[in-house]
Amino acid sequence: MIRLSTLLTRTAAAAMLGSLLVLAGCHRGSTKDEVSAAQAQGQFDTVIKAYKSGQFLVDGAVLSALDTGSHFAYLKDQGKLPKTVLLERSDDSKVRKQHLQYMARMQLDYGFTVYYDDDGTLKKINPVATKARRLEDYRAPVQMNDEQRGKSAADSTYGDPTQQQH
Repeated sequence: MIRLSTLLTRTAAAAMLGSLLVLAGCHRGSTKDEVSAAQAQGQFDTVIKAYKSGQFLVDGAVLSALDTGSHFAYLKDQGKLPKTVLLERSDDSKVRKQHLQYMARMQLDYGFTVYYDDDGTLKKINPVATKARRLEDYRAPVQMNDEQRGKSAADSTYGDPTQQQH
């Protein structure tokens, strides 16, 4: 029976452990759905920016989620639907949960893959985990005119006979 020396056995075990640690270090914290933002610049078919109130900047135009979906429907009809879309923050807004939910819906509807920039790391949107939401049109907040500002329905003297002038 051939016996290896204990020194040789220990050296082989240390080499194997060292190689496992090196391989583990190479893959620490990364998954298939994450890519470095610096590595991926220019590798996307379309780049969209997040804008205020769940809106998007598409080719310099501010579009609601519904209009952005219509834009992709048009591209699909023309045979120019992108395969990959990058969602970035704009100067006016960061990427919010609402943006991710809208993009998850579009990802399901049109079949492209959406990535977003999360502090220098690009992450793939998972439509199931993100809970895709129905696309909505943008509704601007209602502004009161100056005559009505500061008044409420309780301030009115209409209908109160004790307050009416004769």
